Formats: sequence, C-alpha cells, structure tokens
Amino acid sequence: MIDLVFWAPVMAGGALAGASSGALGTFIVGMRIPFLGVCVAHAALAGAVFGGLCGLAGQTLLLPALGGAVLTALALGRLNPQRVRLDDNTVLSFLFSTTMGLAFIGIGLYGILGKSDNDVRSLLWGSLNFCRWRDVRWMFGAALALFVYIAVFFKELRAILFSRADAEAAGIRATAVWTGFLVLTAAALTVNFQTIGGLMIYSLISNPAAAAFQITRGCRPAMLLSAAFGAVSGLGGFLIAAVTDLPSGAVIVLVSSALILVAAAWARSRGRSACGVSQPVDGR
Repeated sequence: MIDLVFWAPVMAGGALAGASSGALGTFIVGMRIPFLGVCVAHAALAGAVFGGLCGLAGQTLLLPALGGAVLTALALGRLNPQRVRLDDNTVLSFLFSTTMGLAFIGIGLYGILGKSDNDVRSLLWGSLNFCRWRDVRWMFGAALALFVYIAVFFKELRAILFSRADAEAAGIRATAVWTGFLVLTAAALTVNFQTIGGLMIYSLISNPAAAAFQITRGCRPAMLLSAAFGAVSGLGGFLIAAVTDLPSGAVIVLVSSALILVAAAWARSRGRSACGVSQPVDGR
C-alpha cells in the first residue's frame, strides 16, 4: 500500500511537472524543434555543475541552473536563424553539444578537486521520490507563470507556431514573445529537474505533445490534451514505480512513450493521420 499522505507532494510534483512540460511541448513539437527541451535542460545542468564547483549544494544549485538555462533561452530567442543561415535544429545542436560538453567537463572536475558530485548527479538522473511541498510550490509557480503567459499571448504564439517570418510580417513582435516563452520554458524545466532529471526530461516535452497531435487537431485542444497526458505520465509513472520498486524517472519516460503508441493505435483505428509532426496544426 502507498501512504498517500506521505507521498502526496511526490504525486503532486509528478503531475505538475508532466502538465507544464506537456503544455510547452505543444509549441516546441509543433514548431518541429523538439531538441529545444534537451538543449535548455543541459544548459541548466551545466549551470548547476559549475555552481556546485563554486560551493553551492542542495536546493541552491537551482539558482545557477536557472541562470544557465535562462541565458541559453535568451540567446535562442534573440538569434534569428535566417540571418546566420542555419536552421533552428542546427543552432540547437551546436548549443546542446556545447552545454553538454561543459556539464560533463565540470563533473570530471569534481573528482580532480576531491568534491562530492552527489547533488549534481541527482539533477542528472532525477529523483521524484525526494520531492517535497517546498519543491511543489516552486514547480506550481513556474507552471502557473507559463500557463498565464500562454493564455495572454496565445494568438501570438499560435502565429509563431505557423511561421515566425509571417508573424513578424503581420506586425507581431515575434522575437520578444518567443524569447519570453523560452525564458519561462527554461524556468519550468529547471524546477522540474528533480522529477526525472536533465537527461530524461526531453521525454515529458516531446512524448505527450506527440501523442496529443495523434488524436486531436487544433493548437488549443492539443495543448490541453498534451498537458493531461503529461500529468498522467508523471503521476502514473510514479505509481507504477512505487508498486514495482523501479526507478521513477525511467518509468515516467516509458509511460509517456506508451501514450504515443496508444494514441497512434487509436488514430489508426479511427482512420486518422498524425497532425503534429508531418502536418501543420489547425490554428484554433
């Protein structure tokens, strides 16, 4: 039996992490740049690693992690791929490889300097079981800020989802709106690190959104369904892990992956095609 009172913050944290990651994943997958999540996550990891080398530990590691993620988000938001003649995924690949290299060089320095890297490795792999109400409050704050921003700038984000160039031509301040979204994405991913870790958080961004796009058309319905699928992945993954005594992060990843298979089977049974990856989403 699971002690619901003791595990309540863990279950709330898993559901919140999944819902917020799933919602932002709608735009990231819809724009065909799913690599964005893992890029920002590794930037946050690099920040945490070097924060630990500077003497920080525990929850205070989230400060340099947030700093690294936000700096990368600002760079991505201000960078216009058309001007540098590179597509988005090429730019993301460069930033990902750079931040990953910095993170693992930093981890190597822990052994050289004789420092413990336990706190950093917990961010790397994640540990939902140690989530407490203090952590849930941070996760709720980040998720609330993200959802409010999406609600306020939904039309602008929907236009950018179709074409950033066309959005700018229509008079939308695409760079400012997109940069703000990326900064909040960085904050949400950083506070969600402890749920499944920096190496696996990519799954909570891409998988729920990919499953939602299999089932529904329209940006708003897909976003709501993706958030629900993310919450199911986080909460369901924890419950399965608790019963089977398996690592919660890995089980959450597998549950989110299973949702894609279920959604694809459902779409096939209804004679529908996927609409989130190979086709543009309806703008509703």
